Amino acid sequence: MENPEIIIRLSPDEALVLSDWLEQVQMTDLSRLVDDPAVWAPLHRIAGTLDKSLPGIFAADYAERLEAARSRLRPALEDSASDEEGADA
Repeated sequence: MENPEIIIRLSPDEALVLSDWLEQVQMTDLSRLVDDPAVWAPLHRIAGTLDKSLPGIFAADYAERLEAARSRLRPALEDSASDEEGADA
């Protein structure tokens, strides 16, 4: 029997950055970005789950926490891009 749910694990930094991005997306005209309303339900569910799991999103120093998380994630992303480029060579 298959597992009825999909579980995605994120680091706290990944969760914080993704939560902020989803919040920004939800504040825009979603219909321009997401052409299928069926996609909205899982997006809202992910955003809601992240909001409940991240008490720091309401902290006074949220902007600093978010920028620190972004900074910590950027080198990892740049390294993986370099690895992919090297694999193509």
